[in-house]
Amino acid sequence: MFSIDLSGKVAWVTGGSRGIGKSIALSLAKAGCDVAIGYRSKQQEANEVVAQINAMGRKAACMQMDVADTASCEKAYTAVCAEVGKVDILVNNAGVIADNLFVMLEDADWKSVIDTNLMGVVHVTRCVVRDMMMKKWGRIINMSSVAGTKGGRGQSNYAATKGAIESMSRCLAGELCKKNVTVNCVAPGVIETDMSAEVRKLAESEILDRQLIKRFGKPDEIAAWVVFLASNFGDFITGQVIHVDGGLKMG
Repeated sequence: MFSIDLSGKVAWVTGGSRGIGKSIALSLAKAGCDVAIGYRSKQQEANEVVAQINAMGRKAACMQMDVADTASCEKAYTAVCAEVGKVDILVNNAGVIADNLFVMLEDADWKSVIDTNLMGVVHVTRCVVRDMMMKKWGRIINMSSVAGTKGGRGQSNYAATKGAIESMSRCLAGELCKKNVTVNCVAPGVIETDMSAEVRKLAESEILDRQLIKRFGKPDEIAAWVVFLASNFGDFITGQVIHVDGGLKMG
């Protein structure tokens, strides 16, 4: 029988207070993980996720952090280790958007998206990777996007960061493979979250016309792939990008 048991593992999910991150955190807990939640501003929501995980009988804690700031990440990781344990599974989920047509994007729009989406992955991964190498076991799962390979009108800054994350993940997978640390990306399409609400409202028919499956995705459908990659079923998978996008076509 297909069964995933992550008992004894510690997961750290950035951007875990809502949306896809919340679903990932809860799904990892259901599979047996103790879970640390990173959040930037949604403290009440993060506390609620922690309470739900505790109700499952798992250890959980939340840490306020800004992934764009190295010191903030290091402080958060110290708290994760003290309150939950050394991290076995890292899910780099935190991200922002600042969508606009290329000619309308200001330097600040580029900087904010790059600092959070790309450098955030760098900062948080740096915190955990040496410990994973020492233990000779680890799972790093980076949230990309369909925009990383298929583009998106008005998302040149966002797409650039996601494409960079995918390239970086492939490089890191090669560096860490001998230490039994895998690195993969999950690339969602349009998922029913607060972040995608505006684009779904403005371009629902256009998006669904380009998809083979005529509906938007659910956060749990992304979380399922994260849990799979974190489990023993993902032992032979590294340096890959898993697209969960309803068969979105380019164009």
